[in-house]
Parts: sequence; structure tokens; C-alpha cells
Amino acid sequence: MKLIPVIAQDVRTNDVLMLAWTDAKALRRSRKTGFMHYWSRSRGKYWKKGEESGHVQKLVSLHYDCDRDAILARVEQTGPACHKGTATCWTARPWRARGALGELLSVFAERKKRPKKGSYTNRLLADPARLREKLLEEACELAMAVRSKNKGRIAEEAADLIYHYLLLLFSTGVTFDAVEGVLEARRR
Repeated sequence: MKLIPVIAQDVRTNDVLMLAWTDAKALRRSRKTGFMHYWSRSRGKYWKKGEESGHVQKLVSLHYDCDRDAILARVEQTGPACHKGTATCWTARPWRARGALGELLSVFAERKKRPKKGSYTNRLLADPARLREKLLEEACELAMAVRSKNKGRIAEEAADLIYHYLLLLFSTGVTFDAVEGVLEARRR
């Protein structure tokens, strides 16, 4: 049995979730079922991630590195990835390429998929006119905060504006990546 290390990465947040081991048989199981399967070196057996906890990893894609001796598994993680109950095996609070922005976008997707009673995000998603009004309101509040020269207030109003801006983009189906693509193209 030739074991290959697998890095599991959350496709929504880009968080690196865990390192595990696989072989050809476990990879076949993953492809066949659509959920990640690994080889446990400590228990000496195959296991489906989340088979006991329910914190499964839905397989999105598998990528070999350039030497084909390691695999990146892009997954949709349900619940914490670590057996210790943390989001990832690396730290209790993972470093993220986009930090709070990526997390916010994940919340939007989750609220759309599973609406939560009393959720401000769900109320705005259900009322596009109100969402547009809030975006304009927050832009004005940021402009007024800049006049005040109070850095704390500026940061708070900027956060409010970014939240509403990202939610408006999300509601239209335009991704932040698409906006970044336009900025990249303009930069060149």
C-alpha cells in the first residue's frame, strides 16, 4: 500500500482544513461516493471523514502536485474538520487569504441555502429594493465619518458599507472574484 498525503481545503473559504493519508483504494471510494475517504495510520483502516461525527467532506475536486506525490482535495466541509472540534487542524482560528470577507461570503451562501429566522441577511436578500437603499445609506454614512476624522467610526462605517456591498453583489450572482478580475484587467 502506497500512502499519499492529502491536504483538505475548504472550497468556500480556502481554509486548509487537515492533512490525512490516502491510497488508490481510498481515492476510488472518494470518487465513487463523492465524499472524502482516507487511510488511518493509527487505526490501520479506511475511514470516511465524518462517519462518526457527521462532519463530512463533500468532494469537489482532487489535484495532484507537480511530482504526483501529494494531493490537494477541495471539499465542502460540514462542521469542524478537526477531531478536537476546531474548524481546522492547524489552529482554533485559521489564517485566511481573505479573512472576514471570505467568511462573510460563506455566511451569505449558507443563509440563501438555509434561511435563518430573524436573520438580517435573509431580510435584505428577500427585499432587493431595501438592500439597494441600505447600500446608499451606508455610503453616505462613510462619507460623513470621513469628515469627522474619527478613525474608529470610519472603520465601522466602512465595514457596514462593505457588508452591504458584498451582499448586493451576492444577490445579483456577481462574485467578488469577478470584481477582482475587472480590477486586475484595468491595472494592466
